Amino acid sequence: MLTDRQKEILQIIIRDYTKNGMPVGSKVLSNEFPTSVSSATIRNEMAALEAKGLITKTHFSSGRIPSMEGYRYYVDNLVQPDPLDDSAEDLIKSSFNGDFSRIDEIIQESAKVLSDLTSYMAVTFNPEQDKAIKLSGFRLVKLDDRQVMAIIVIDNGHVVDKVFHLREVSPEQLQTIVNIINEELVGKPLNEITEKLQFEIPALIAKYVQTPEGFLNVFDEMVNEVGKDRVHIGGRLNLLRFAERQDIDYLKPLYNLLDTGDGVAQLVDPDSNDVEVRIGNELRNDLLRNYSLITGTYDLKEYGHGVIAVIGPTRMPYSKVIGIVGALREEMTRKILGYYDQNGS
Repeated sequence: MLTDRQKEILQIIIRDYTKNGMPVGSKVLSNEFPTSVSSATIRNEMAALEAKGLITKTHFSSGRIPSMEGYRYYVDNLVQPDPLDDSAEDLIKSSFNGDFSRIDEIIQESAKVLSDLTSYMAVTFNPEQDKAIKLSGFRLVKLDDRQVMAIIVIDNGHVVDKVFHLREVSPEQLQTIVNIINEELVGKPLNEITEKLQFEIPALIAKYVQTPEGFLNVFDEMVNEVGKDRVHIGGRLNLLRFAERQDIDYLKPLYNLLDTGDGVAQLVDPDSNDVEVRIGNELRNDLLRNYSLITGTYDLKEYGHGVIAVIGPTRMPYSKVIGIVGALREEMTRKILGYYDQNGS
């Protein structure tokens, strides 16, 4: 339990340290404290905070910096989200003013905006559907004598296309395949489609196409791709700017961890609520012990929910970043629900 004075001192230390990266001494605290307090009193309170493990002394300065426990106490008990400044509000609104043809495009734009506003690495996840995802459309387009493009659309607006080789197939046979897929699979959930692709659909297509395996393998890959969580990353290289070490032995595995959607997805709790902060060792990865993760959930009602996240140094301005995450998820929710209203589910 901290006194009001100790809380004020901890807030000043965190605010100054996250701003300039310099340890904060008693003289600076005395000058910035809202009421007149002697340096001796400040030093006594700093000693109390240090005894509680909330601040720590560095080797090269008599000042103090926040500990991981200090950041945790601050985030849990003292932080207040900053309101957006005019430039941030304008950037968010202008970024979502355009027309988007797919949900993916909105989520990707959100990652870019979040990274631009915070100068950190941003991650946005497509919404997880509370209901089963269904196939809503399928087409085959013959590009030339050897190449065919397959296009599938699911009911949340996501589109996947893939070019593959299919020899000695006439336009009539292609149309027959399209008709079979549309009649047998459109409107069905993905798990049911996967089952039908094992036996039922191959048997039907084999009546009209001599070697349907190439097409079936491609179609199966596309269905599996649709079913995966889609992760969008903005400002990946920003994270490396704040690395505690700038040698290749540290930076390479850090970059590799964050270079794939799977690596990033492991850090994020998809069931998190509201805006949450995880700090340092709470991320359970030694490469990230000096980083923090701020996540925000956007709720799309019957269309599911998704997550946006910022990964930055533990020495980040939490009030500012939490405010940005909160505002962006609200604007994303508005934009995506508007997309569903306009285009249907």
